[in-house]
Amino acid sequence: MDDGKIVDLFLARDENAIRQVSLKYGGLLRTVSYRITEDIETAKECENDTYLQAWNLIPPHKPYDYLIAFLSRIVRNVSIDRCLREERLKRKGYLVELSVEMEQFLPAEESIETEIDRKVLADAISNFLLMQSKEKRIIFMRRYFEFETVSSISKNMRCKESRVYTLLHRMRQDLRKYLKKEEVI
Repeated sequence: MDDGKIVDLFLARDENAIRQVSLKYGGLLRTVSYRITEDIETAKECENDTYLQAWNLIPPHKPYDYLIAFLSRIVRNVSIDRCLREERLKRKGYLVELSVEMEQFLPAEESIETEIDRKVLADAISNFLLMQSKEKRIIFMRRYFEFETVSSISKNMRCKESRVYTLLHRMRQDLRKYLKKEEVI
């Protein structure tokens, strides 16, 4: 079933929407959650929490053209929140590593005072990614949005780990320059 029809089911408050989303995107949502939680049972719970949040957010949102992005963002946030509640993130070295990588170009949380500033930053990052090749966008999103390891990215993209590391390093540098040029940071 295509995304538009699934969104229509949500808007009609038809419970079949949950089944259709689960069939189409359940595996991906569990994978994203598992990369964060590192526990399959917790990932399944986060997946179910995602369906509940989607049910509550559609309407007013109508993600016809971006359903998977909408769901991915929900599952990512649910998973991170779950780990924070359970204080698991402190033990996750890869999240610390990702934080260090991201600090190279993102301003500190205190400097983003309002939701408008966060929106400007998000829009600037989106615009930067749109200027990149499809391969670079995929690698960037897998690393920083889906928390995929470099070794997993290199395996899935069929390239060497050193290429992924180099590409991510250069993209972080280019993004920092872009954000400065756009006066976001």
